[in-house]
Amino acid sequence: MTPLIQLAEQKSAEVTDWAGRIGWVAGLLLFVAFVYWLMRQGWKWRGSLQSGLPALPELPQAPGQAKLTLAGRYHGSTTAGHWLDRIVAHGLGVRSRAELTLTDQGITVVRPGANDFLIPADALREARLDKGIAGKVLTEGGLLVVTWTHGDTLLDSGFRSDRAAEHAAWVEAINSMSSTNHASTTEGAR
Repeated sequence: MTPLIQLAEQKSAEVTDWAGRIGWVAGLLLFVAFVYWLMRQGWKWRGSLQSGLPALPELPQAPGQAKLTLAGRYHGSTTAGHWLDRIVAHGLGVRSRAELTLTDQGITVVRPGANDFLIPADALREARLDKGIAGKVLTEGGLLVVTWTHGDTLLDSGFRSDRAAEHAAWVEAINSMSSTNHASTTEGAR
C-alpha cells in the first residue's frame, strides 16, 4: 500500500474522556461564578464607602413649566472631574433609560426600573458636552454631562439623548440657570 492510501484509511481516535471534559467545563463555570461574585462584592463595597451621601431629592409634586425635555439614556454619575470614579450609592450607578425635564426647580430624572431623582436648580454648577463617563465612552461631544452638588460632593451625571442635536440647547440652558443661581446667591455676600 502506498503511504497516501494508508493516511486516507486512518481515522482519528474518538473522544472518550468525558469526565475530563465535564471537569474542565465545571471548573470554568465555577471560575466565572467566582469572578462575578467578586465584582458584586466590589460594587457593594463601593456603595458602603459612599454611604455618607445624603438621599437623593425626590421629584416635586408640581414640577412647573417644562423648559426642555430629553428622552435618552442615563449613563451614571461620578465624582466631578474623575470620569471613572463611579457613584453607586442610592442607585446612581445604574445605567437606564431616562426622561429629563428642565424646569425652574431643576432637572427631573425619571428612570424606569431605577430610582427617579431631582437635581435641584440651586445645585446645578455647569453642563458640558463630553465623550465619556463611568466607563462609557462615546464620540466626542456625544454625552451631556451635568455637574451638580449633592451634599458636600460635586458630581458629574452623564446623559445621552436619542437626538444628539438636543445636547447643545441643554448645555446653554443649564449654564445660564447655574450662572443666574450663583449670581443671586453671592450678590448680598459683600
